[in-house]
Amino acid sequence: MYILFDIGGTKMRIAGSRDLSAFVGDPLIIETPEDFEEGIRVLIDKISILATGESIEGIAGGIAGPVDQGRGMLLGGPNLKGWVGKPLATRLAEHFGVSVKIANDTALVGLGEIHFGAGGMEGISAYLTVSTGVGGCRFVDGEIDMASVGFEPGHQIIDAGKGLCSQCESGTLESYIGGAATQRRMKKRPYDIDDLGFWDEYAKWLAYGLNNVAVFWSPKTIVLGGSMIVGDPAIPLDHTKECLKGILKIFPEIPEIKKAELSDLGGLYGGMILIKQSGS
Repeated sequence: MYILFDIGGTKMRIAGSRDLSAFVGDPLIIETPEDFEEGIRVLIDKISILATGESIEGIAGGIAGPVDQGRGMLLGGPNLKGWVGKPLATRLAEHFGVSVKIANDTALVGLGEIHFGAGGMEGISAYLTVSTGVGGCRFVDGEIDMASVGFEPGHQIIDAGKGLCSQCESGTLESYIGGAATQRRMKKRPYDIDDLGFWDEYAKWLAYGLNNVAVFWSPKTIVLGGSMIVGDPAIPLDHTKECLKGILKIFPEIPEIKKAELSDLGGLYGGMILIKQSGS
């Protein structure tokens, strides 16, 4: 059996697969412990339960934040401070005696989407999630592209002087359209905002970010996921596309824009592909 996991800032998802194409039963969803030692104990315990005595052949998973894939550990990020610099892959490998692959959680979600969900495996594609924060990754022929540290498109500056939003915390895309930043600014949860004009404005701000993704990464396809995209209410993608057409003039046409299809399980599907591509 293969084990797949996705460690987010609030929830941890764990699943088993025998053929790297489907899960064995339903994935487990539990709270993510803030402390690494507690977290690794919980993770080992749940993996053992999922394996139900079967031999584990490989483990792969994602964690929220930039990742040192060589050392298999989280390098930073605001949501899992207790896990930063801790030997996640090493501890799992030592306990179960198998190879363990670790990647940024958003990169794995995107990998799952382009292989099992919205598509876009051929050529260059991009995945962006607009949820609590904004993250993303670039893919080439169905594989996570090389990067010295990682990809953080949410930290691109779309408005240095904050002329578009004086109340925004900074000029980054994440500060403008991320769910956590929105809640702090609006004093209410994004899904409690039913003003269509508000969401149309977010579509325009998202289009500014996608323009930068397009001119720097040159993707054929951009897949968009996260609660601010697939929730209700959400950023209207039709309006985003129209705004992008009005902004992106250097290319003859905009990339194909698709909505993510795998809900909260994209990272587990991405783990299957990571194991396949690594030959574990």
